[in-house]
Amino acid sequence: MIRVFIIAPTPLMQAGLHTLLAAEDIYIAGASAVPEAFSEDASTIDVVVMADDLQLDAITRAIASESMALVVLTNAPQRIIPVMPPLNLRGWGLVPLDVSSPQLQATVRAVAQGMIVVPVDHSSWLYENHSANTLPSSEALQAPLETLTPREREVLELVGQGLSNKLIARTLSISEHTVKFHISSISTKLGASSRTDAVRRGVRLGLITL
Repeated sequence: MIRVFIIAPTPLMQAGLHTLLAAEDIYIAGASAVPEAFSEDASTIDVVVMADDLQLDAITRAIASESMALVVLTNAPQRIIPVMPPLNLRGWGLVPLDVSSPQLQATVRAVAQGMIVVPVDHSSWLYENHSANTLPSSEALQAPLETLTPREREVLELVGQGLSNKLIARTLSISEHTVKFHISSISTKLGASSRTDAVRRGVRLGLITL
């Protein structure tokens, strides 16, 4: 379960985001117009969803944790992208103000897994402003030694969506033991050290999409 805290300037916007985020694997832990509102419960929050990018400085000071991820709704990503990498967040993402429910939910799941989500038109900035050492190595981009089976791809796709083993088992009508077996096999084939690493490698190799 991904625990989300909403920061939006008005109750109407907070309610709107609550509706957009409604999903079985996403729990809304709270909502406020004040960036510091979640500070007492910060250790239990996975992702902060922020609708007002004018308060970005305040929210980043309040987060100050590598275990938390941030999603910002904005129509000016070019202004925000440069300030995000140094924050050492677990993951972060930028989405347009008119984001759809599936897009917002997918972004929340991705950043909770430690990923970065930016509009495709602005993604080149990350490559132009980082050294070659920060980009995926050629080794990391090589094809896995063994090809994933169709079922393993399904499992990896659901892991990428942030689903627990129990939810994956229920979705695919298989046992949790079988899910664990598939995840172990996927990690071995991809040379991944964790679930998050397996998802990252799967995305880079084009095996799954988020």
